[in-house]
Amino acid sequence: MKRLHVWLLMQLMVVAALGQHSLKGVVTGNGEPLPGASVVIKNTFYGVSAKSDGSFEFHNLKKGTYTLKASFVGFETREMEVNVPERQQVSMELTPATILTSEVLVSATRAKDKTPVAYTNITGEEIATRNMGQDIPYLLQLTPSFVATSDAGAGVGYTNFRIRGTDMNRINVTVNGIPLNDAESHGTWFVDLPDLASSLENVQVQRGVGTSTNGAAAFGATINLQTNTLNKDPYAEYKTAAGSFNTFKNTVSAGTGLLDGKFTLDARLSKVTSDGFIDRAFSDLKSFFISGGYHSGNTIIKANIFSGLETTYQSWNGVPSVRLNNDLEG
Repeated sequence: MKRLHVWLLMQLMVVAALGQHSLKGVVTGNGEPLPGASVVIKNTFYGVSAKSDGSFEFHNLKKGTYTLKASFVGFETREMEVNVPERQQVSMELTPATILTSEVLVSATRAKDKTPVAYTNITGEEIATRNMGQDIPYLLQLTPSFVATSDAGAGVGYTNFRIRGTDMNRINVTVNGIPLNDAESHGTWFVDLPDLASSLENVQVQRGVGTSTNGAAAFGATINLQTNTLNKDPYAEYKTAAGSFNTFKNTVSAGTGLLDGKFTLDARLSKVTSDGFIDRAFSDLKSFFISGGYHSGNTIIKANIFSGLETTYQSWNGVPSVRLNNDLEG
C-alpha cells in the first residue's frame, strides 16, 4: 500500500513538472542591450527587470498565450504576443522615443515657489469645470481677493474686476507673456475674446506688485494666461452649455495631433449668447482660435491667432443730448 502511495505521488510530481514552462528573452534598443528594462506580462502582476546584458526570464508559466510589455526610459513601450511553450526565446527591440517638452513662458511673468509674492495657479481642468460661457473674470472670482462684476448681471458681455480693491486699469494681463491690456487705458476687455477660456492650459493670478515687467498696468496685480500646449494625439470635440436668461455656449474644437513627429495644428470656434439679467443686456459673441506649431528636439516655433466679434446692447439708461446741454425741459 505504501508503495502505491509513493508511486502516485511521483506521477503527480511528473504531471506538475510538465505543466510548468519558462520564457526567456532579451530587450534591446538601437541594437544595444537595455539593462534594467521593465518586462511584465500584461493583465498580471508578474514582472521582471532585464539583467546587465538585457536578458530576462519568466518561470512557472502555464501553457497558453501571453502578452509581454517592455518599457525603458527614453524608448517607446512595446507589446509582443507569445505562445508558451512553442516560443520560449523572444527578442524585443524598443524604438527611441522623442520627448517633447511644453513651451515655456517668459520667466519674468510667472511666479515660482521661492518668489516673494502671493499667487494662485488655476489648471486647465479647473477652468473647464467652471467654463459655462461666462467671461474669464467670472471664472477667476473664486481666487482670493478677486471680485468680478458684470454689466448684464450674468457674467456674459462686458465684465469688470478688482483684485485687492485695485481696478482693472492697474492689473496687468498677459497671454503667453504678451500684454493684453489696452495701450491707452490699460484696461482689458475680455468681451472681445469670448470663450478664450476653452483654449487655456492654465492661469496664474499674482496679487500685489508681482514679477511682471510690463509697466504701470502691473501696479495692483497680474493675470498670466497660457494657451494650450502640445497635444500629441488627434482629437475633435463639441461642447455645449446652457444656463439662466437664455444663456448658451457652443464650442467646436479639433487638432491634428503630432504630424510627422514635428507639426501640429489646432483650431476652435465658439459662440456665446445671452439675454442677460438686466433689461436690454443681450450679448451675441463669436470667437476663433488657431494655433500652429513646429516641434523638434530642442526647438519650438508656435503661432497663435485668435480674435472675436461681439454684439452687445446698451444695458444702462442713456442720457438724452438735451440734458447734456443743460436743457432740463427737454
